[in-house]
This record gives sequence, C-alpha cells and structure tokens, in this order.
Amino acid sequence: MSEGPPAGGGPTVFVSYSRADRTRAEQLVAALQAAGLDVWWDELIAGGAAFAQSIETALDAAEMIVVAWSASSVASDWVRDEAAHGRDRGRFVPISLDGTPPPLGFRQYQAIDFSRWDGSGDAAETRRLLAAIHAGARGEAAAGRQAVSARTPTAMAARTGVSRRTWLAGGGVMALAAAGGIGWLSQRGEPRAANSIAVLPLTNLSADPAQAWFSDGLSEELRARLGQTGLFRVAAQVSSNQFRGQSVDARSVAAKLGVAHLLDGSVRRDGATMRITVELVEAETGLVKWSRDYDSRLTDIFAVQGDIAAMVTQAIAGTLTPAARAAVQDAGTTSVDAYDAFLKGRAAYQSDVDAGSDRAAAGLFDQAIAADPRYAQAWAARASALLDIGANYATAAEMRDLYAKAVASAQRAVELAPRLAMAQLGMGDALFTARLDARAAAPWFARAHDLGSEDAAILVPYAFFAAKTGHNSAALAAIEAAMALDPLNPLVPRAKGRMLYYGGHWDAAIAAARMALGMNAQLSGAHGDIGRALVMQGQLPAAAATFAQEPRADVRLTGQAIVAGRQGNRAAGATAMAQLQAQFGETIMYQIAQIHAQWGEPGPAIAALQRAYALLDSGLSQMACDPLLTSLRGDPRFVALRAALGL
Repeated sequence: MSEGPPAGGGPTVFVSYSRADRTRAEQLVAALQAAGLDVWWDELIAGGAAFAQSIETALDAAEMIVVAWSASSVASDWVRDEAAHGRDRGRFVPISLDGTPPPLGFRQYQAIDFSRWDGSGDAAETRRLLAAIHAGARGEAAAGRQAVSARTPTAMAARTGVSRRTWLAGGGVMALAAAGGIGWLSQRGEPRAANSIAVLPLTNLSADPAQAWFSDGLSEELRARLGQTGLFRVAAQVSSNQFRGQSVDARSVAAKLGVAHLLDGSVRRDGATMRITVELVEAETGLVKWSRDYDSRLTDIFAVQGDIAAMVTQAIAGTLTPAARAAVQDAGTTSVDAYDAFLKGRAAYQSDVDAGSDRAAAGLFDQAIAADPRYAQAWAARASALLDIGANYATAAEMRDLYAKAVASAQRAVELAPRLAMAQLGMGDALFTARLDARAAAPWFARAHDLGSEDAAILVPYAFFAAKTGHNSAALAAIEAAMALDPLNPLVPRAKGRMLYYGGHWDAAIAAARMALGMNAQLSGAHGDIGRALVMQGQLPAAAATFAQEPRADVRLTGQAIVAGRQGNRAAGATAMAQLQAQFGETIMYQIAQIHAQWGEPGPAIAALQRAYALLDSGLSQMACDPLLTSLRGDPRFVALRAALGL
C-alpha cells in the first residue's frame, strides 16, 4: 500500500484529527471520498511503515490539509504540527467538530462549524468544506489568508463586538509575535514570545516560616509591575506558584509555563531589615542574564521593587521608556504598614479556606485603608472580599449590607485609580453581583479588559460576564488567552468548560472539566459541571454517579434532586431538595428554580427565580444562558425578569 495520498480525480486531501474523534473522522473521510476527492488519513499507513515518515510524506504530497479541531485535538501535538504544516503552505482548511475554538496560533483562520453535522454528503457543512478545499487547491487559499491578515484590529472589533485589546488577547501568541517577535517553541508546541516572563515564588528564607506572605506578596507585586509596563506577557500567579520548593531546571519550568524568561530568587526579612536576591534566567540557554542582591531596610521595599522591575525590563526589552519607568515605580502606596496589611489580607483571601479566611482578609484590608486611605488596591480587594462573603457565606439579612459596602469600596477604588484594571473589574463585579444590573456593569468590565488584557485574573471574570450576557465568542477568546497565561491553573479550564456548557457544547464542556480535574482531582464544582452536561445529554445514570463525587454540597444535592426527578423518582428528588433547603436556607433559591424547571414545573420554577431576585441571589446572573432553564425562556415572566437584570 502506498504511503502517500491515493491517486484519483479530485484534489488530494490530508485529514488531521485526534484519535478520540476517530468515529467522526471516518464519517468525514467517507463524505470527502464520496465527493470525488483523494483522501489520506493515518488509517492508510501500511503495516510496518515508519509512522512519522509516512505522515510527513503524505503532508508534503497533499494539496489541501483539513484539520478537525475538537476538545481533544487542540491538545494534540500531532494535530498542531500537521495544522502548522498546512497553514505555512497556505493549504489549510480548519473545521470544528464540537464547537471548540482553534488553539492559539490558528485563531485568525475561521473554522467551519461541524458540531451539528449529520454526517451526510449533502449537508451545508459538507458543501462549505468542499468549496473551501476546491478554492484552496486552485491557489485561492493564499489570497484568502492575506485577506484575513489584512483585517485591521478595528474592523475585527466591530465584527465581534469586542474591543481592540480583546482582539489582541484573542490572537494570543500570534498577536504577541507581531509585537515582540517570536522566540523558541514551548513544550506545548506553541511559539514563545521573546518578551514573555514568569516570576516564580521567591523563597522565604526568614527564620519564621509564617513570613511566606511577605515573599509571596513581593513576587506578586513584581508580576504586577512588569505587567503594568505593557511590554511583557507575564505568566499568572497560580501557574507560576506550581514550582514552589521544587528543584527543577529552568528549561523545564519555562517549557511548562510557555515563557522565554524566568525571574527567581529569595527573601529574608529580619525585623526592619531585609535581604532580597533575584536573578533573571534566559530559559533557552539556562544562563543567568542578570542578578542582584539587595540589602536594605524594610522602608525601602518600594524602591527595591521598582529597581528590580526596571532592571528586568531593560535586560529583556533593551530600553526603559518614560511610561514604563513610571509603571514600575508605581507601588500604589508609600506606607509600609498599609502594604504589610494588604499583603497579609491578600494571602488570607487567596487561601480561600472558608468564611473565616474571607472575613479576616476584609479586616486586614480595612487596616491597610486605615493606614493609607488612598490605597486603591486595598479598596478594590476589600470590595472583592465583601462580595464573596455576601455571595457565599452571609444570611439573606446580612447580604444587602455587605453588598452595599462592596459597591462603595469599588467606587472608591475607581475614584483613586481610574487606570487600575482590578478597580474597574471590582466595580463591574459589584454592580453585576450586588445589584444584578448587567447594563450598568458592562462598561466597567469592558474597561477592565482593555486595561488588563494580559492578566488572567482580569480575563477569567471578564469571560464569565461576556458568556452570561450572550457574547460567547468574546468569552471563549478571553478564556483561551487566560489559559495561555495561566496554563497550570485548574480553575481556568473549569471556567472554559462552563462557557462551553452555556453554549451547548456538551462533549467539549465535559472534556474541559476533566482537564481541570486532571490538574486537581479534589477541585470543587468540576464534577457538578460534568454532571450537568450529562443531564443535558440525557445520560442520567452517568450524571447521578458523577454528582455523587462532587464535594460541594449545594452542587451535589441540586444535581441529585434534578436526576432523581428526571428519572421519575420524585420522592428521592424531594428528599435531596429538602436537604438542600435545610442546609442553605433561602440562599439557594436559584438552584430550587433549576430543579423545578428540570422537573417540568414552570410555575414553582418562576416563583423561585422571583424570590431569588428579591433576595439579590447572584446565581441569577447566569439565568439567560443556563441550559437547565431552557424550558422557561418563552415564559413572559422569565422574559420580564431577564429584562430587569439587563441580560
């Protein structure tokens, strides 16, 4: 058997796919062959043949390369390499089997949506694919590629309804390549921007291990200052912190984070003095590009941070513009007491243990504000802590007061620092969560994204807001950019899964949630995400088994009630719902609405939603895109409530 594409009358086509999608790939090959095309796929490799050599020969011989993107194939190095081969030759036709967007580096090529393809040769999807193949084989692919590349960011923003900086973030590595030049390849097969950097957690060498909040805080402040220059793509905190205490070589760490440089070091704090040692490592060679020791008093912490950020900027970018110099010198406060309290508060808030840790964080942010009433970051952080306490731990009676304080804190942060992305985000989040006002929140989220489009901590909440307000393309673009910046954080693929779920892409949503669980098997919410997608697919026994594994009681009980009722066991469903209400009171009225909607009871479902609205239940923010409420969308009462929320 020949190792190259078979001979025939039509263009020769190479089909690239993931093994997990073999059944769909077989249908695709059959449809293309039925249309008279000569199709090569890896099933044609002769027994005993060299696999890689056979594929390379077929790729070189093919006139067009059809790449089938999916939740599985976007993670496949084989598929990415084959796609790059076709892209670079101008012979590239992408399709999406399940609605998954293309990975970074391929998103400027529009993929044909095959998520609802019935497998037939006369379907609209098949006709579009055949037209693209024939056009490309006639030499029109290169012209089409030039037309895509010629689209200005402004034009793309107008088409997608996303700002210019959103478009750049959606372009991921390719956009960064245009700005800063492509470096070498990451372990994931994607080009690393030459201006990309990860700040690893500085080692705490103080006598007191509890001083780790200070070394961690210093690491995060350096990330922020480098990000504020606008010159760097900075890996996010959670992914960077995965390497705490590990003895791993620079190349390996950089490959996993997808960056070209690493900033590492240590901190020793002793009363009013400190010693900070830092070194900048070039990941490709493993060589130290710059290093320095700082022995100084604690009161010099802001100057030391500024000097480190300035020296790193000069070492990588080769220059320090006036704007960049101002950015690296901006500490947000000149009070060491305020800074100490803020770092302690942030450490408590990020620990995310329970209501106690969030309340402790809010108290520490209050201390920071008392020491420096103009400390915008502390005001913004206080708003976030109060919102979380109100949404997750407060009684219905406490919630309104907490929400009012959160809105006031967010307003003060914006007044003090109108160009601080986190302040803009806090204002949007406060209006959306505390007042359930999507219209009022929208410009704040947009502004936060414009200011923080290279910050995963901004991109993820922005993506959720975009998804909940019906802007799915913007949501997925933002979450993909966040995954590139924070590749080892399980919360990001979990978030991506929820956005795919909102869009009705059940298989892709399940795959993303499983990716998150692969990073952290104890991650809360992910089993519930899989269970809900299985419910929508009608796989109720599998959904029941999955919900049973969910550690979060409210998610687990809601899922169990839905499944039991859907299976005809209303007694078991009622028992689970009663347990849910007994444990959480009226704070879970939105979940009660989900249960009744899935039981086919629109009256009680609408009543629960109306009660949730009266209680300012933040769960309502997802009502417009929640698949569990699909049966209610034509109800005038549902329409009226959705309009009241501005969704």
